[in-house]
Amino acid sequence: MIISPAYRRILHKMGYYDYQQGLIYRHLNQGNGWQSHEKHCRDFILKACNKDNPEKITVLGSGWLLELPLTELAERTKHICLIDIVHPPAVRDQVKKFKNIELSEQDISGGLIDEVWRKAGERTFLNKLRSLDEIEIPEFNLKNPGTVISLNIMTQLEAMPLRMLGKKAMAGEADILNFRKKIQESHLRFLGKHKSLLITDTAEIFTDSSGNVTEDKTVITDLPDGLLKETWRWDFDLKGLDYSRKRSVMEVTALIL
Repeated sequence: MIISPAYRRILHKMGYYDYQQGLIYRHLNQGNGWQSHEKHCRDFILKACNKDNPEKITVLGSGWLLELPLTELAERTKHICLIDIVHPPAVRDQVKKFKNIELSEQDISGGLIDEVWRKAGERTFLNKLRSLDEIEIPEFNLKNPGTVISLNIMTQLEAMPLRMLGKKAMAGEADILNFRKKIQESHLRFLGKHKSLLITDTAEIFTDSSGNVTEDKTVITDLPDGLLKETWRWDFDLKGLDYSRKRSVMEVTALIL
């Protein structure tokens, strides 16, 4: 789905622009914790692309380009398409020098944000959506994308919809888990139709000030085995910006599908 001015207004109402700025703020404040993860991502992408030498690459969730070896890919690939729901102005400036890089603004969930807004956005506390089954999980689609790189986006597709539905819908824990699973499965079905790379967090591990450790699964469906697999830890929140008494790291999996 191409992003229209009306869609941008929905994004604003759902807090997307604050979320986007929050990512770069976190990057700047976490120091070396994020740099190691970003290097792992870039190295894995280059390793995969060196094996297949794709003529076209489509990146889903290009974001601030922190995890993408853009210059190296541009030197060895005929065409690169960077897809995100909104490209920051700094990214637009960064890619101007590359003649073989295209920017495209699309909702990688296939239009889930619009679907959630239409079904639940104007509801009140007294008129909540009765069931998450009323929300249709759209299918994302692209023609001839070449090699697809899903870059730390799979578990983020649910973030804004769930934030909205948490206020506007009646849903238990099982309903929410099922909803998240459907979104993740839809993304994997799309990747399965193309030569693809998947890089995603799979769990967040929290450590409180007393040393107690808890874990939240962020991927709740089964990932394919892949032709090549690597895993690492992402020091996501070592300074406790999210939780005043907790630090967190992410388990990350990278796959060639």
